[in-house]
Amino acid sequence: MDRTKETYLSPFSTRYSSKEMQEVFSEQFKFRTWRRLWIALAKAERALGLDITEEQIAQMEAHRDDINYEVAEAREKIVRHDVMSHVYAYGKQCPAAEPIIHLGATSCYVGDNTDVIIMREASRIILKKAAQVLKNLADFAAEYKGLPCMAYTHLQPAQLTTVGKRATLWMYELSQDIKELEHRLDELLLLGSKGTTGTQASFMELFEGDEAKIKKMEEMIAAAMGFSGVVPVSGQTYSRKVDAYFLAVLSGFAQSAYKFSNDMRILQSFEEMEEPFEKNQIGSSAMPYKRNPMRSERMSALARYVIVDALNPALTAGTQWFERTLDDSANKRISVAEAFLAVDAILNIYINVTGGIVVYDKVIHRRVMEKLPFMATENILMQSVKKGGNRQELHERLRTHSHAAAAKVKLEGGQNDLIDRIAADPAFALTEAELHAELDPKRYIGRCESQVDEFLNEVIAPILERWHDTEIQAELNV
Repeated sequence: MDRTKETYLSPFSTRYSSKEMQEVFSEQFKFRTWRRLWIALAKAERALGLDITEEQIAQMEAHRDDINYEVAEAREKIVRHDVMSHVYAYGKQCPAAEPIIHLGATSCYVGDNTDVIIMREASRIILKKAAQVLKNLADFAAEYKGLPCMAYTHLQPAQLTTVGKRATLWMYELSQDIKELEHRLDELLLLGSKGTTGTQASFMELFEGDEAKIKKMEEMIAAAMGFSGVVPVSGQTYSRKVDAYFLAVLSGFAQSAYKFSNDMRILQSFEEMEEPFEKNQIGSSAMPYKRNPMRSERMSALARYVIVDALNPALTAGTQWFERTLDDSANKRISVAEAFLAVDAILNIYINVTGGIVVYDKVIHRRVMEKLPFMATENILMQSVKKGGNRQELHERLRTHSHAAAAKVKLEGGQNDLIDRIAADPAFALTEAELHAELDPKRYIGRCESQVDEFLNEVIAPILERWHDTEIQAELNV
């Protein structure tokens, strides 16, 4: 029997998150990064005069990726310390280097620096997927920038917008999330090698008080790991506010996706638009005709999880006592990882849905025309006044006719006959042809088309240019 059926498996691993995001948060990525950090430390220490040989570093390089997990796991059962267990296992593969592995460092040198690197790599995945969503929506907005549709305030019919213009609202929020995450990456620094309480006392001993060498060592480590620098001061760990900053941004991605998914669910209920529906997909176990917006619903569900999860690092950051406590560890390893995994899953769905949105333009047009006579009343009023009508008298007649037409629709289930009522009223002095000329939806969409073009060129194009090599197909398991 498959033993995995008897143990808990995270839905992020089995249903939601992509392989590449799972790899970033994998044990393999973590422990290989530890070894890269140990190599970077040893190289910097050798370059700055410590008694470390090329042979020792060569051995470390040779076993950088082939981690002897069984040795580390057996050792951890004895010493109950993950970092020292891996130092031990690495030393068994590199006997010449064993005396200098982790020299002068504390556990957070590998643990915290690796966490920072993981957040950087995970953020890059988020950014390229979010850019793909923007690319999909940009194509969609350009195609439908001139298709009038009903706009809503308070979820009540208001004036008109266009299908493409509405898409820019989704895009704008997502573009702000992208810029915010890019900013966080630009500001992200490595912890460096600060020692047990952040004083670098062990390195003062190793380098015989030469502070310039200690600073240079950190510069070299940062450069080796692809960072512009290290944090200027710290306790034992990097500030847990960094986690809070990143999860706040991820919450922003979730909020934007939540907005989109809710709009899609409403539009699908209106039968104006649909998320993709596969040929053999089943919408309901009881009702064969149903085409439920299941992907958008999943986006909504995951988004709520991320928004709430973002509270975890905020609370953790505020409860770190003095130079550090360890009540961050268990919470941090769950909350940070799952926020990235969940946003990855959200964006996978977002890519899939935006890559195949179905638009029912005839339904959209019908719904517009049901309400357009009411929206046209101001134009009709102006036209009638130009023909000599009394503005105040005509306004009252329009109010009376509008309420009567609304009652016919709501109370009797009839068609909106407002235009017929106005045409039959001699006070307006307008022919049916003149009245129907006012019912062209294009006359009521304002600057929608220009706004779409300007937005795509001025806001979205620069983002897509930064991610021009991105072309992602959504990876959906279920």
